Amino acid sequence: MTTNTEPTQRPRRTTRALAGATSLLLLGGLLLSGCATETAASSTSTSSTTTSATTASGSSSGSTVAAAARQVTSSTASTTAETITNTSAAVEAFLATLSDEQVEAVTYDYDDPTKSTSWSNFPVTFVDRAGLNVADLTEEQQVAALQVLEALLSDEGYATVSNIIAGDQYLADASSSTEDSLGQYYLAVFGDASSGSAYEVQFGGHHLGINATLDAGADAITFAPTHLGTQPEVWTSADGTQVETFGTMYTTAFAFYDSLTDEQKAALYQGEDVQAMVCAPGSTCTYPTGTGLAGSSLTDEQKQLLLDVVANWVGLADEQTTAAALAEIEATLDQTYVSWSGATVYDMTQGDGISFQISGPDVYIEFASQQGSAGADVEGVVTSGWGHVHTIYRDPGNDYANSVEQQEATGGMGGGAPAGGGPAGGGTPPAGGPGGTPPGPGADLPATEG
Repeated sequence: MTTNTEPTQRPRRTTRALAGATSLLLLGGLLLSGCATETAASSTSTSSTTTSATTASGSSSGSTVAAAARQVTSSTASTTAETITNTSAAVEAFLATLSDEQVEAVTYDYDDPTKSTSWSNFPVTFVDRAGLNVADLTEEQQVAALQVLEALLSDEGYATVSNIIAGDQYLADASSSTEDSLGQYYLAVFGDASSGSAYEVQFGGHHLGINATLDAGADAITFAPTHLGTQPEVWTSADGTQVETFGTMYTTAFAFYDSLTDEQKAALYQGEDVQAMVCAPGSTCTYPTGTGLAGSSLTDEQKQLLLDVVANWVGLADEQTTAAALAEIEATLDQTYVSWSGATVYDMTQGDGISFQISGPDVYIEFASQQGSAGADVEGVVTSGWGHVHTIYRDPGNDYANSVEQQEATGGMGGGAPAGGGPAGGGTPPAGGPGGTPPGPGADLPATEG
């Protein structure tokens, strides 16, 4: 099977010039100096059972995105302004490593609607991503690209994202999947990170879709919308380290569930069958609400436990950014509803996993176990249900910082489709064929969806 790895050339989208490239290269050198160290990579998430896989990727050699993720240097920030400054510098350093043609391919106008159609929970061979394929870049460029994420995210946020990337690489190395999109991630920048005005960093692939808008003028960062997924959830790296990517998501969710009374659980619970996602990544959404348990029915302690769940998505950056997002959500928590389906005990050896939905004026989150491994099977490892999860976080009133409106992700079979139009590795292509609309919300692709 062949995959189109050439970056797509697009018309000029920004007026960015590479003036000052010499100073940017010096900045890049500062950011990347000592990149062989693993300071940031050794960080551990807030869950005692979650280990960063950036020091223990399934791939021990080769210029992979997972390998680059463990080479970035640490840069800490405790305020929104510091995060914006650090991320902007990292973006400029990354751009300085690129050719003029690559800069053209990775940069877009801030209000380009492409930002809403170029991310999805489908493999990159089914939905075209914006920007450059990081897997196609040189090792230096890959590390510079991942340095942008490290500057943007907290230690815990970076550990989660790098575990997702390492998990994809683990499947590419160890599973029976033939999906070439595993290990492919795209980076795009919407707007000018050096101008002081708002811009967006978009980074993602199959199990990841980050849309982070940074606005120095408003001293604000929003991660809405963002897709975090994992497969497998628990696996053992080549050096024997156990990795548990979404451990904190699971433990905070069950801490909230276990705090409820029987009456509250009756209102919350929607049945034993794990529900498919209503608002899938890359799709439009009507933000359904009013189903399940109302926030107004919760005690103060239970409300805090629910905010702990929400923090897994809005808390990807520094402490100030997280606190601001949580305060806004808390203000309308009484009008927010929570529903739950599937297992009621955190036991990955039993049942098909869980799904839950948090829907309110200022937050929309879905967490859904995927009922299928899609051919990404590894003996002794759970790659379905509990071990295969897709999630979405959106802000009904502030997606993309209101710079664009969400449109359906654009289809496109890409280079991963063999002759005859079927998806690589078998299975059914998205409805409509090349360029058409993907299957319905939450649908998984057989044999290709890794």
